Amino acid sequence: MRKFVKLLVIAALMFAGYGCETPTEKPQGEPQLEVTANNIAGSWKLASLKGGPLAEGSYVYIDFDRADRTFTMYQNTDSHYTRTLTGRYYIEIDEMGKAVIRGNYDHGVGEWNNRYVVTSLTANEMIWQAEGNPEDVSTYKRADIPAEIAGAAQEEN
Repeated sequence: MRKFVKLLVIAALMFAGYGCETPTEKPQGEPQLEVTANNIAGSWKLASLKGGPLAEGSYVYIDFDRADRTFTMYQNTDSHYTRTLTGRYYIEIDEMGKAVIRGNYDHGVGEWNNRYVVTSLTANEMIWQAEGNPEDVSTYKRADIPAEIAGAAQEEN
């Protein structure tokens, strides 16, 4: 019985000592930003779609204009050539307090396929999740739009 009590005391001391350890600091990522037109303004490149990379040679760049809430998108995901799409975007806060971005295309093309909850926004990365589809996650990284892509799109229009 004495051994059992002794083991119990040792175990209790071990757990007590474990609980008193100074927690190690986890590295903090970039600070989260409020989802506003000002904070998303600028150029972004789609880095991953539905958790995976884009097909080799494919790209999507989007430039958000803060002042008039417009966007210009350069992409080749549905064409061998660069296509330019333009339109307006809107940022709303839903009933759960989440920032939602949606948009519509110019020239009667219609609305975006989805409304997206912006689950993370830092100075260099933005993550969108399609409303109602947790597997549809897109990650955008800050990036300059290469002149040859923007220029090629201008020549085609």
